[in-house]
Amino acid sequence: MDKSIDKAVADLGRNIGEYIREQRNSAKISLRELAKQAGVSNPYLSQIERGLRKPSAEILQQIAKGLRISAEVLYVEAGILQQREGGALADAIVAATDLSERQKQVLLDIYESFRRENAAKNKEE
Repeated sequence: MDKSIDKAVADLGRNIGEYIREQRNSAKISLRELAKQAGVSNPYLSQIERGLRKPSAEILQQIAKGLRISAEVLYVEAGILQQREGGALADAIVAATDLSERQKQVLLDIYESFRRENAAKNKEE
């Protein structure tokens, strides 16, 4: 396999690990506590944070629940999903820790409907 591809995959793992560590530290959750909440071992979570392992989408979802953030945010950070259109507002909605997943989706749907409506008006003009 191409060494540049290997490096890119390793960098993705490192980036998601760094992001998870930052989120965990911001939430003031210990590694041990997050591992327990996510249903993974301490060593495995530590390896993810250090960029030695790249977690699956399922593990990212479990980690997101433990951090009380949107799994979508972790998927974007891990390169599994592309960043959603809508810029900073959509990102802020997705990252909001005080909203349920359902509330976030409703807000994003409303925002997207306004964007589509405005785009259609701009095309008519």
